[in-house]
Amino acid sequence: MIQARTGSSRLPGKVLRPLGGRPVLSWMVRSARAARGIDDVVVATSTAPGDDAVAELAAELGVLVVRGSEDDVLSRFALALEETGADAVVRLTADCPLADPALISAVVSLWRNDESLDYAASTLVRTLPRGLDVELASRRALLTADAEAESFHRIHVTSYLYDSKRTFRTMGLVVQPAANDLRVTLDTAEDGEMLDAVVAELGDRPPSWHEVVDLLRSRPDITRINAAVRQKGLADG
Repeated sequence: MIQARTGSSRLPGKVLRPLGGRPVLSWMVRSARAARGIDDVVVATSTAPGDDAVAELAAELGVLVVRGSEDDVLSRFALALEETGADAVVRLTADCPLADPALISAVVSLWRNDESLDYAASTLVRTLPRGLDVELASRRALLTADAEAESFHRIHVTSYLYDSKRTFRTMGLVVQPAANDLRVTLDTAEDGEMLDAVVAELGDRPPSWHEVVDLLRSRPDITRINAAVRQKGLADG
């Protein structure tokens, strides 16, 4: 499930921004479709008028659209669960256009090999660049979070599963050598300029995570473009 909205505080409309000739959201839909183990691709956006364009693009791309609360994103995911009847949800965010289908497949495999897991992710111990995040929550765990979570957990969807006093069964995907100092997400104009530079080098296709890392390690001029950008914390919304 891809969460997407236009109301970003730092870069409004970022999920519709062109990247290599196609909207950013289109990149994520393409990567999700290419991943193994994904049954349906759903775009979860809000009912705000500004997100009509997101819903229209998702429909043009041929994926299911679910619309709910703009700020209570967790409830939006719960709504999508009810509409699809899914046993688990892979959470992807539309502002991460370089998502690697192989990473998505790997996280799905963790859960499919042990469906007693509540949560599997590439972010429990962060070793990948920010922007290659993949999270999976079981139906039971996500609905529990929806019933119990408050405050910023409603915005961040899965944070209740790994950052609360409740005990959930979790498993993380770790890669070596670590590359968590790198950033390939889209949250600022500088991020967009950096992504443009990456796509200019790697082309209009879903790159593998190690291709992205290798490029950025060899091209400090590209990593410097958004090196000063700081990620917002959980409580920052």
